Amino acid sequence: QVQLVESGGGLVQPGGSLSLSCAASGSVVSIDTMDWYRQAPGQQRELVAGIVKDGSAQYADSVKGRFTISRDNAVNTVYLQMNSLKPEDTAVYTCNALVSIDQIGSTWWGWGQGTQVTVSS
Repeated sequence: QVQLVESGGGLVQPGGSLSLSCAASGSVVSIDTMDWYRQAPGQQRELVAGIVKDGSAQYADSVKGRFTISRDNAVNTVYLQMNSLKPEDTAVYTCNALVSIDQIGSTWWGWGQGTQVTVSS
């Protein structure tokens, strides 16, 4: 069994920074891919950023240059550093991951519980 546990959300003023983390625990050999999504009230879920095993990353146009996704394979954790935050970044942020759970190619795919990010003065 694998769990994804997010942390780091909260309230920040416009222009401020927050760092989110998503840690995979349980029967984890490695995180193959991990994506961060966000969903604001009344809006569709949006892919914010994603990172694959070799560290290559992609970003939504709305966050390019402000957000950075990174990973620490030693602790099976992916981070989302969010700078220059804007009120429109307010949303529930949720991680989604494809995880290798053994040495023969078995994988697990699932979601974290979500963490609220509120950007407001």
